[in-house]
Amino acid sequence: MEAGTPDLPAARGRMQWNGVMTPDELLALFHSEVRLADRDAAPGFVVERDGPVHRSYPPDPAALGAMVECPEGLGDDPDRWVARQAEFFAGRGQRVEWKTYGYDEPADLPVRLERFGFVAEDPEMVLLGRCADLVHDVPLPGEVRLHEPRGDEDWHRVRELLTQVWGASGVHIGDSLRSEQQTRPDLMTTTVVEEVATGAAVSYAVLRLTEGTPFCGLWGGSTLPSWRRRGLYRALVSHRARTAIERGHPYARVDTSPDSRPILVRLGLHPVADTRPYVLDPTGQG
Repeated sequence: MEAGTPDLPAARGRMQWNGVMTPDELLALFHSEVRLADRDAAPGFVVERDGPVHRSYPPDPAALGAMVECPEGLGDDPDRWVARQAEFFAGRGQRVEWKTYGYDEPADLPVRLERFGFVAEDPEMVLLGRCADLVHDVPLPGEVRLHEPRGDEDWHRVRELLTQVWGASGVHIGDSLRSEQQTRPDLMTTTVVEEVATGAAVSYAVLRLTEGTPFCGLWGGSTLPSWRRRGLYRALVSHRARTAIERGHPYARVDTSPDSRPILVRLGLHPVADTRPYVLDPTGQG
């Protein structure tokens, strides 16, 4: 389907959590069970509403992860609500991401966000579909294996990988995800592909189970350039999808870049909505 405003009430009436659904129905289920219910917030975050705005943020203003969205639109005075979020997070000195979806109202929301100092980051596409379609036997090269990081040494190797792929920003994200996993290990697992001989991490990915919903999120997917196109990403996708099914989450959600999107679409996920983050950083650190 093309991105657009879903017929949410009609789709909700026909849905079953463990049935086969159309892309429209999947988007409607995701909208109601995840977006409207504020289930994207990390454990320990403050979750609150400011009029039509949904926001979640870590209590420590220096911590990453603050997020704003408006799944019900911004009503008749959208600039008022955008200005209030800019003022709120500037007052906290906290970096925040306004996560927009292509069907959010008003249609010119991106222009309004930029007017109040939010800066657009790279656009992505939300894919939704059955985890069962992602489970395949993907043989890994003999010199690597799947491994779940546990101790500090394992996580140090993950940091080294993320530094090589993304620089300092990747390390900050990895540290945030590690903290979340330590808080709720029942909801988040990390898997790496490591070299058998050295233990060095060459690829990394995260599974986040969205509590109280049939969805899981597939995050990460960072692979060293020298190891790309050798099946590592597909192996990590299959491993995480199998784990999600075993834990009772039959549907996958992935916010995709152009690199990962073709692989996941070929496996059976459906493009359902454009999404793009707009970031306000009163700290000036990027």
